[in-house]
Amino acid sequence: MKLTGRTVLITGGSAGIGLAFALKFVELGNQVIVTGRRQAALDQVKRQHPKLHTIQSDVSDPTQIAALAARVKADFPELDVLMNNAGISRYKNLKGTAADLAGLTVELEVNAGGVIRMTSAFIDMLKANRGTLINVSSALAFVPLPCLPIYCATKAAIHSYTQSLRFQLEETGVEVIELMPPAVKTEMTADLRGDGITMITTEQLVKQSFEGLKAGVLEIRPGQSEQLAFMRRLAPNFINGQLWKASRKLVPMGADDSKPPRLSYT
Repeated sequence: MKLTGRTVLITGGSAGIGLAFALKFVELGNQVIVTGRRQAALDQVKRQHPKLHTIQSDVSDPTQIAALAARVKADFPELDVLMNNAGISRYKNLKGTAADLAGLTVELEVNAGGVIRMTSAFIDMLKANRGTLINVSSALAFVPLPCLPIYCATKAAIHSYTQSLRFQLEETGVEVIELMPPAVKTEMTADLRGDGITMITTEQLVKQSFEGLKAGVLEIRPGQSEQLAFMRRLAPNFINGQLWKASRKLVPMGADDSKPPRLSYT
């Protein structure tokens, strides 16, 4: 992937992984637009990093995606990199009937629906500019962390979707990359620490990921991601059991969430 002179749009870019990638792209001399659901968070990012362009947009809302695409096409017609990063995760207890049936699919709408709709909304621009699409899935696409069952399912879906997308776009000039981070140390993953789950910092993630981007790797597996992919093939029952042991105490007591939704580490 060419890493300089690009115009980059990153969803979920007001904090965490998205912001870390945005700042690295700016450092390399790219024009970067970040989106997020909360205008206040975007305003703070803009004050701290004035080179960033910020646009409020929620990837779970098709109307907002359409409005974002129209604005970007008008203001940044040279856009040639889309990084689908936004995502949420919720702890779920699947053993009972949930009172909020609609809430069961929120992660699907954001994590999977958001990626699919954003890609569709911007695919003509990416084709016209022979651009790059980066979908952020997760190492948990290979093996689930059972306390986050629907989140992990969405990441497995994005992994499969990205593979199909790469085949369908192979003659268009669009480069399709999948980034599959392991657990990353952010404010939103504090409750996962100390449970036998290895984490890397956002700095380590960015460094390893950009090494992969520079080398032209299409499926980037930083840190523990490569190990999880290997263990999934070698000893799936063992690694699944280890992740269940590490995360079972985080499963809510009842069928409904005992903790509020939080941004995922991917």
